[in-house]
Amino acid sequence: MIKTTDLVKVFRTDEVETTALNKVNITIEKGEFVAIMGPSGCGKSTLLNILGLLDTPTSGQYFFNGEEVAGYKEKQRTNLRKGNIGFVFQSFNLIDELTVYENVELPLLYLKVTAAERKKKVAEVLERMKITHRKKHFPQQLSGGQQQRVAIARAVVTRPHLILADEPTGNLDSANGEEVMSLLTELNNEGTTIIMVTHSPSDADKAHRIVQLFDGHIVTENIRQIL
Repeated sequence: MIKTTDLVKVFRTDEVETTALNKVNITIEKGEFVAIMGPSGCGKSTLLNILGLLDTPTSGQYFFNGEEVAGYKEKQRTNLRKGNIGFVFQSFNLIDELTVYENVELPLLYLKVTAAERKKKVAEVLERMKITHRKKHFPQQLSGGQQQRVAIARAVVTRPHLILADEPTGNLDSANGEEVMSLLTELNNEGTTIIMVTHSPSDADKAHRIVQLFDGHIVTENIRQIL
């Protein structure tokens, strides 16, 4: 599903040049659950942003479903993301002015899904995430755990093939964190590919494979036996 070859990302200012990714080679098969770990500043979020088509590499190749996308322009990347990739962020990234229902409905509006179908899909995913009773509330009226459930609902409402999660439990207490990880594991068991950046060893233990980044390089990969 995903393959990179000698992926490089360099950030430049007038005075400083920083290499965030240095010849990263990674392959992720359909249906895998991969955790990316490493110290702050090692390139984890940069890699996730490129894999999610939110950013482009400085050099190297990136194949998404067999298609070379490294050189895609912003509009091409946006069109490819729609319906294919869902995002879950540490900071939830919900829109404060929209209700829970409206936040979850938003990706379907971008895809021009009919009103009747939107209503059906949003109702189904809110029920699954156990957040239906909060559908008319605004994000600031919810707990952190509830906000992250809404964020996951928004990520999966289009039934994407890939979910990218950046520290999905980082702002949650342990109980809510466990709940979020259970939801991600359940989605993966149903066939959704998941790539998750995390600092948490216990969260990483839910993955099939743990990739360790250091100074923009992949230093180790640990394939785990999931019982």
